[in-house]
Amino acid sequence: MKIGVPKETADGERRVALVPDVVKSLAANEKVAVLVESGAGEAAGHPDSQYSEAGAEVVEGEVTWGADVVLRVAAPSAAEIGRLNSNQLLIGHLSPWTAAETNNALAAAGVTSFAMEAIPRTTRAQAMDALSSQAAAAGYAASLIAARESGRFYGMMTTAAGTVPPAKVLVLGAGVAGLQAVATAKRLGAIVTGFDIRRAAWEQIASLGGRPLELDFIPDAEGEGGYARPLTDEENAQVRDALGENAAKQAQPRERDAAARVAALRQEPREPARAADHRGGHAERRLRGRHHRRGLHHPRRRDQEREGGQVRAQIDTVTSGYSSPGRFVRERGVL
Repeated sequence: MKIGVPKETADGERRVALVPDVVKSLAANEKVAVLVESGAGEAAGHPDSQYSEAGAEVVEGEVTWGADVVLRVAAPSAAEIGRLNSNQLLIGHLSPWTAAETNNALAAAGVTSFAMEAIPRTTRAQAMDALSSQAAAAGYAASLIAARESGRFYGMMTTAAGTVPPAKVLVLGAGVAGLQAVATAKRLGAIVTGFDIRRAAWEQIASLGGRPLELDFIPDAEGEGGYARPLTDEENAQVRDALGENAAKQAQPRERDAAARVAALRQEPREPARAADHRGGHAERRLRGRHHRRGLHHPRRRDQEREGGQVRAQIDTVTSGYSSPGRFVRERGVL
């Protein structure tokens, strides 16, 4: 059996479907041959030499599309699907609930396809849970991006000139990505507050060293399977009001005007710095720009085009690095 790994062609995509360590384990089977397109792993830090040493054959792109099993990170384009036939197997993130064009093209070609995001999130399938693994990576990277952009030391620093207090970080959403963001910001020395509309997540935030923002008057929105259910318009208004008032309480006197801008969420909800996947996440609008890395978006290029995202995904929001959320809003202009 031949396994092909083509180079990703989606704009800004840096990942690769197969890393050299996994190639090594696959190549140990004499009945399996791994074909990797030249340059497929360069953006992810895996040059062709690593794949060759692991036992893969580095080939041109057309050869990988002719393999028995084709592995991809992002969904292939219609033109790429046209290279496949009914005797082949495609595995990757295929967005089966929203990508009608991809679905139709695969059906027309008769290709047997497995969408990684459709694998049940059960104990037996943990090794294949691509959603959780990628969300954890997104939360980690989101905290690092926020720390870099904040202009503040995350941890307390004592110098001869005085003491710099630790930054205060607010993480909105405590799913897989959000909890990883809480843990990462805490390790960097920040004072971390986390919020989620599922009350069960408050204990998880506390277990990672964060302070849960416990707003008892907000209804518990935990739905089936432990995931958050969609909020009603009234509940959304309650959450926006509560977050705006909390920011106002934390703000210093000179930052009251900025906190008022946070409270403006009540009238016109917008996005702070946030992590989102390539489909747009759970918000109606998202940012795309030059700092898009592996699905992460943050506000340096907030003037870029905003696109609609119709998918409700397990994506979390990170606003961090300033002495209060209000100051972050004022100086970065993200609301």
